[in-house]
Amino acid sequence: MTHAIITGGSSGIGLEIARLYLARGYAVTLLARRTGLLEAARRDLAAASPENAARIHVVSADVADEASVAAALAGAEAALGPCDILVTAAGRVDPGFFDEQPPGLFEEQVRVNFLGTVHAARAVLAGMKARGRGRIMLVSSAAAHIGIPAYAAYCASKSALKGFAEALRAEARPFGVSVCICYPPDTRTPQYEQEIRLRPAAAQAVMGGLRPWKAGIVARRIVTGLDRGRAEVHFGFALTMLALFGAFIKPVIYRRTAHGRRP
Repeated sequence: MTHAIITGGSSGIGLEIARLYLARGYAVTLLARRTGLLEAARRDLAAASPENAARIHVVSADVADEASVAAALAGAEAALGPCDILVTAAGRVDPGFFDEQPPGLFEEQVRVNFLGTVHAARAVLAGMKARGRGRIMLVSSAAAHIGIPAYAAYCASKSALKGFAEALRAEARPFGVSVCICYPPDTRTPQYEQEIRLRPAAAQAVMGGLRPWKAGIVARRIVTGLDRGRAEVHFGFALTMLALFGAFIKPVIYRRTAHGRRP
């Protein structure tokens, strides 16, 4: 049975990816910090079909803690078999201007968004290489393509994933392991609903008037990208153009949104 492990799987994009894989008959492991949300996610997924329950494993761990992640994923593999697919959907965003944000809050975003992904990949990669197969999807963000006021930690941590993905892909490909990275737009998730209340006008001006996507649609695009072995997955014409031609587009955006004060 194919086993998909999803960090940040208790809600949002991660939960919707789990739903898609369960519908295919896969086993899924959901990893997140909060036990209550994990159990609620398990009940939600199991409700779709009685046979789903036996194929769902949930485990509480902090992705920023490497030892915790390693132990959690080793337990998941013992319960449902080796990891065939890893999706690193765990993430954190705390808007705040760089010089006003506590250093600890900045660093926590880097630990979760970047190192949390690194820890999960490290926990499964050796096994995938030994078996000669496996797929890894790193969930970055459209914010990786452009610097956004009040999002310095988020942009930096999500941008770092691009370089990590490229290097890891080059290392893993000879062993039959594929590494993909995706750049989701604003997506209607519980985290987005919290974030949007703290987003300043300066950030919104750069991000434009693009409407947030539904989590289920983003999840389907990610799963399709994994199925097709794509190196990168983008979302929508505007964000794809930003990714491909950012050197020309970003100066225009910054000139248009330039201002001398914070809102």
